[in-house]
Amino acid sequence: MDVRPISYFLLVKLYLLALKALSMANKEMEVVKGLDLQRYMGRWYEIASFPSRNQPKDGVNTRATYTLKSDGTVNVLNETWSGGKRGYIEGTAYKAQPSSDEAKFKVKFYVPPFLPIIPIVGDYWVLFIDDEYQYALIGQPSRNYLWILSRTPHLDDALYNQLLQRAIDEGYDVSKLRKTPQNDPPPEEEGPQDSKGIWWIKSIFGK
Repeated sequence: MDVRPISYFLLVKLYLLALKALSMANKEMEVVKGLDLQRYMGRWYEIASFPSRNQPKDGVNTRATYTLKSDGTVNVLNETWSGGKRGYIEGTAYKAQPSSDEAKFKVKFYVPPFLPIIPIVGDYWVLFIDDEYQYALIGQPSRNYLWILSRTPHLDDALYNQLLQRAIDEGYDVSKLRKTPQNDPPPEEEGPQDSKGIWWIKSIFGK
């Protein structure tokens, strides 16, 4: 039996799939325009994200709280619970291009948390947000990071799948997404705190 034609068509199919993947990776992502920053403020719960060295693997109840400051920048408070203790880091977000109506931001943190002297700046692009500002898809230009956020600790499966499809359409490999465990009700700020930044050290070593 001559399998050469089959092999040829298989190679062509693989080649076309590779071209499609390359095209998606080079595609300019669509970003929300005209974001109402005031409505965007407040607390957001992390429903899922790409694993990051900036967060411990055993982190739960991860969330972000945004507060608009008088100079137009945004105070960012990121919290996560690891080993039963609350770890947090604060930073500042600002428009990447002040004159643009696109929701492209820069976020600056200083690390390590116990001696914040080293600035780290990352991209924060709002790729989608619903009309009621209840759930959002956040990415950045390299597609190495992705977040699904919600105003509540849990998100309906249908909405979650819609956001997955949007991420796929923007060229993300959603197989890397990991859901973030969230308690119901969510924890309060009070309680044991990781004042020494152990959660950050653990994350650096992939713990």
